[in-house]
Amino acid sequence: MKTKNVELVLAPPTPHMVGDGFRVHNFIPSGRNLDMKRMSPFIMMDYNSKFYFPPTDQPRGVSVHPHRGFETVTIAYKGKVAHHDSSGNSGIIGEGDVQWMTAASGILHKEYHEEEFSKNGGDFQMVQLWVNLPAKDKMSTPKYQGITNDQINKFELPENGGEIEVIAGQYENVKGTASTFTPVHLLNAKLDKGAKSSFNFPANYNTALLVIEGSIKVNDVKNVPANHFALFENEGEEFIIEATENTIVLILSGEPIDEPIAAHGPFVMNTQAEIMQAFNDVNMGKFGFLED
Repeated sequence: MKTKNVELVLAPPTPHMVGDGFRVHNFIPSGRNLDMKRMSPFIMMDYNSKFYFPPTDQPRGVSVHPHRGFETVTIAYKGKVAHHDSSGNSGIIGEGDVQWMTAASGILHKEYHEEEFSKNGGDFQMVQLWVNLPAKDKMSTPKYQGITNDQINKFELPENGGEIEVIAGQYENVKGTASTFTPVHLLNAKLDKGAKSSFNFPANYNTALLVIEGSIKVNDVKNVPANHFALFENEGEEFIIEATENTIVLILSGEPIDEPIAAHGPFVMNTQAEIMQAFNDVNMGKFGFLED
């Protein structure tokens, strides 16, 4: 089996604020090397690296905003987020949990730091991914998968080397908890220092990883430190990561959706006409109602 090599390693871009509650490094899209097509079906990745938010009585976050045409996946490593949407879903994403929201035909959404976390303050660390939907599913009914950490299927590595949390897709004989519209693998590798783990994805799948904690060596040659993103070539199938200290790595791999992308703000469709329709539908109240 041919080795899948690292194409490039990206340092965390200058952070910016999303609302007043998320201090993020935007890795996807990130210039010509990493546009929406290059990492399809992953069309956006914001990473809130570990950041201390001081106590406040007024929870920080992002007020009501629409989405259409894709899914948002929020993975919590530190801190807690409370969310609400216009389909009547609400809940709290705690440490280790995942929120997989299919906006599809349209939804209004808001997310804030959870009340108790806001009052106490603390370290906050999360990833938000946008996963594109194929044209045939973009106008399907919105749905929601709230996945607590104890619901995530896990693969135990030999010799107490750590574990692989299989959020979506498959690792070895363990199937992911989340359901997806197209083939998507989303894994949290939690490796102890010195542990090695191999991964295997089809050559044409767009594959990358983000080091959340610690540092790793890929294929015995490429060092990737904390908060850095590694993009793999679309050649070969297998790569090996070794934890050079206790490490958490988010690994993503998916089959590209080979369709046109028209994107504007919170809408990702296939044509500009569909983007205009999305704006019209929001203005006409077709995304429902959600109080700020």
